[in-house]
Amino acid sequence: MSVVAIFAESPVSQLRQEYEEERYLYEGQPALVQHFLEQQARLIAQAILDNAPRVHFSLPDRVLPDGAGRGAEALDVPAGQREQVAGRWLAFGTCDLRAQIVRQFTSLEQHPNSSISLSGHLMRFAVARTMIYQMLPEGRFVRYRLLAGDEIPSLPVEDGRTRKSALMAANDAIVQEAVREPGRGDLQTPYSPAALRFFLPQWVAFDEKNRLLTATLQEAEAHIRSMKTFLRILHEAVAIAPCMVADETYQRKRMGILGQLVNQGRALARYKTQVVIQTIRRRASANSLNRGLSLNLSYFDDQALMMKTYALQVIPPGRVMFIPAFVVLAVRLEYVKIAQDMQLNSSTRKHLLSLLAMLEKAFLSKENIYP
Repeated sequence: MSVVAIFAESPVSQLRQEYEEERYLYEGQPALVQHFLEQQARLIAQAILDNAPRVHFSLPDRVLPDGAGRGAEALDVPAGQREQVAGRWLAFGTCDLRAQIVRQFTSLEQHPNSSISLSGHLMRFAVARTMIYQMLPEGRFVRYRLLAGDEIPSLPVEDGRTRKSALMAANDAIVQEAVREPGRGDLQTPYSPAALRFFLPQWVAFDEKNRLLTATLQEAEAHIRSMKTFLRILHEAVAIAPCMVADETYQRKRMGILGQLVNQGRALARYKTQVVIQTIRRRASANSLNRGLSLNLSYFDDQALMMKTYALQVIPPGRVMFIPAFVVLAVRLEYVKIAQDMQLNSSTRKHLLSLLAMLEKAFLSKENIYP
């Protein structure tokens, strides 16, 4: 078999071909049919995201067959088959509605009636497309650079573009420092320059120096959750229609939010580490650390795409006087453990080691602990 033939039969090329076929079928439907499909798709998508036990939806009354040109005769969907129900009520436990819907779409696609089969294909594509195109903000055009040792590009690259986010509003302005002129106030711009480097500026909580841009830490953590929800919606869309991985909008939104989540998740971890350092310094100055010290260090796992905590015991419980060297010693013992931890991927391991290095540096000398 030739190299060309092998490439033509690769999973990627097959998904792209399937995507083009489904898109061609969908875009070939009359505008009213597309509008109806979008309405039903939004109903199904919202039920999935709300973890509803079941959802009612309808198939269109008529569909155009694949490849039909203008003036082609539409196929009537039998009236008795138009109303559909996916999922079920459960007295205990939960129902995986998305899995139920996928099975329902597969059953429709395999139906011997051509109009019902086409309706199944159209509904599957419409739900995934609605999730990606209509339920997620558009975002800005950004590029991220891959840092040494990382697996996900997360450092924004300046390219001069300033396209606004789909969620920008007039009241989303913050004060930006600028040259003051007599008789003029502060220059107001939508979001800070640091936020505008990212895909969705409204969910940027830290600048490049790990300074908090939001009013509270809780708000910053809410931004992380919002980005995770964004990724979850993309994941649900591809789980319903795997061919959507070939969609350019899906890929752009996925890479845009993925780089931002990794960047901001690590910044949140570094910010929390600084808070830990300040807390230790304050308590040490008050002599309130002489009965043991254990830390829970927050870090961002870019394999699981979530914040986690790393337990670190500095001083065992008991009457032991605290000295900064205990922190340094505990950190250096953890270096070896983390370097050998195979549950962490290389980039997460590097990130966690950098957080421990912050702790070590902060307590290398007595002067750093007692101002």
